Amino acid sequence: MHWYYYLAYFFGGAFLANSLPHLGNGISGHAFQSPFASPPGKGLSSSGVNVLWGFFNLAVAYLLICRVGSFNLLNNWHVLTLGAGMLFMSFMLARAFGRFHGGQ
Repeated sequence: MHWYYYLAYFFGGAFLANSLPHLGNGISGHAFQSPFASPPGKGLSSSGVNVLWGFFNLAVAYLLICRVGSFNLLNNWHVLTLGAGMLFMSFMLARAFGRFHGGQ
């Protein structure tokens, strides 16, 4: 297996993790930070924009995980690499969004 497959799975996990807060807030009708707000990443975007941004992240995650190489849920290295990307991005998002929502 090529090394760049693992890189794709790592970033696929990161995009998958990034889709969750945007979809969660968008679906529940809450405004939330997005790259399209003013200022980017600090201002609030509408729930509709967040749903679209969440689905875009989900689509990129799908492409990186399912269309690069042959991801196998039974392969420990594939799952660990995906999980590492999700964990890394989750901590980054918790730190970034925590400034605005009472976290860290």
